Amino acid sequence: MNAWTAQTKADYAALSTALCLCVCAAGLFGEDLVQRGHRQDLVVLAHVAAHPGAEARGIARAVGTPERVVVRNLCRLTENGLVVLVDDGVHPALRSYRLAS
Repeated sequence: MNAWTAQTKADYAALSTALCLCVCAAGLFGEDLVQRGHRQDLVVLAHVAAHPGAEARGIARAVGTPERVVVRNLCRLTENGLVVLVDDGVHPALRSYRLAS
């Protein structure tokens, strides 16, 4: 709203301030999304630590998160070396995970 008002009155200082505020808000929103992913990783990691051999579907049910999100978290945790697959030869939905030793 400030940008529109500043544009109609040719107040370029207010216009640039409004645009800077929009960019800052977008940055804060993006940072919140990144932090949310890290928090979900921690919840999934804690569940795997408490329940070795847990499957993605069971983890999703236990933590109240969609299964696709849990699978994404498990992939990221596996790539980082924090979690390992117990049995790699089964269907992806039936794979079980444990903490890396």
